[in-house]
Formats: sequence, C-alpha cells, structure tokens
Amino acid sequence: MPAVTLGFWIVKVLATTLGETGGDAVTMTTLHADTNAHNGGYLIGTGVFLVIFLGAAVAQIAAKKFNPWIYWCAIVASTTVGTAMADFFDRSLGIGYTGGASILLACVLGSLALWYLTLGTVNVQTVATPKVEIFYWVTITFSQTLGTALGDWIAGDTGLGYRGGAVVFGAALAVLAALYYWTDISRVSLFWAAFILTRPLGATVGDLLDKPAAQGGFAVSRPMASTIILVTIVALVAVLPQRAGRHLMARQSQLD
Repeated sequence: MPAVTLGFWIVKVLATTLGETGGDAVTMTTLHADTNAHNGGYLIGTGVFLVIFLGAAVAQIAAKKFNPWIYWCAIVASTTVGTAMADFFDRSLGIGYTGGASILLACVLGSLALWYLTLGTVNVQTVATPKVEIFYWVTITFSQTLGTALGDWIAGDTGLGYRGGAVVFGAALAVLAALYYWTDISRVSLFWAAFILTRPLGATVGDLLDKPAAQGGFAVSRPMASTIILVTIVALVAVLPQRAGRHLMARQSQLD
C-alpha cells in the first residue's frame, strides 16, 4: 500500500471521479442502461469491470514491491465496478438509493468487522501480506459501491443536486481533516471515513461534469471527461512522490 499523504488523497478523489464518468460511459453511453435500466446494461458493465478489477487486484496482491501504477489501476477498477454495481442495485433491481446505500453500508461494516475479528485490526498500516490485502480490497470494493449509491442519494433524493452534493461531501472531508489535525480521534476510523467519503464526492463531481445542463450538469461527454481525468491521474502519479508505507518498506527490507 502507498503512504497516505496529501498526494494520495488528491489522486484518490480523481480516481473515484473517473470511476463515475468511466463506469457511466460504458453502462449508459454505450449500453444505454440510463434509458432502460432493465436492458442488462448495468449487469453487463458490472461483469466487465469486475473481471478487470479482479485482474488488477490479483496483480497488486502478487506484486513483491509497491508499484504505484498497479495500485492505482486497481483503485480505478474498483471505482468503475462500484459505479456499475451500485446502479444495478439501485435501478435495475429497484432497491432505490436509500435501500441500496443502506445495504452497502451494512456490507462495508460487515467486511470491516470480519477483518477486525480475524486479524485484530483494520489499520491499513498492517496491509503487507496477501491475506490482509484480500480484506483490504473486499472492503474497498464495498466502500466504492456504497459511495456511488450515497452520492446518488444525496444528489437525487434530498434535492441538493450535484453541486450541493459535492459541497456536502467536500465539507464533510474538511471536517475529517480538522479532526485529524486537532483531535486525538482514532486515525484508523478517520482514514476509513475519509476513504468512504471521497467516493461520493467523486460520484457527485463526475455527475456534475457529464450530466445535461437541464439536470444541473456541465454536459461534458462522458468519454471526454473520463479521458481528461485519466490523463490528469497519470500525470500526477508520474510527478507526485509515490512511495510505499513504512510498514511495507520494513517488510521489503526484511525480504531483501
């Protein structure tokens, strides 16, 4: 796992935004699931992205040393499968945003609980072995899916819209940052809260970019928005310092 720095959070938000625009580009723009939620588009998109994610996750788990390109490929893949899966639950199955977010929240909490009961901690600083990393990626996938449903719920069911939703989640992350710097609240709890909240922020920003102006968006095409965000992520990963967390560096020195 990478060191959790400001650069990590910047790329994470961009990755979640790409997950929204990229996932919608396949399920909605290409497969037209937005006009017919029961045409199989969301299910097909979920299957395609799930295969990509599993391949990326296997490559990440098998890697002997931290590789930022493999890690961020896996993160982006988890966000796209999360987008398609959440839309399938909410729209194709008719669960709705509230029901979908509630079920997925239970999945995230259940995954964290099982992780804790099995290994005694959910601290990402312990993610240095394949067993722990499996828990990590399962939890991440649930959290990415939850974030999509949560973002859609805030933007759609509360009347805040995409701009309002982005402001709400941005403000929530600012509060978490303040708690991190000025309180002694558990860093592990703050990390997972921030990790989950970056996803609905990315979802609302992604929808704000590509939704029609009549729906409060900027009407940027999904493929164009996805390309711009992808190029930005690649540039940042190449430029920003990317290093393994101290727990991984210690383990790698032992292996060497």
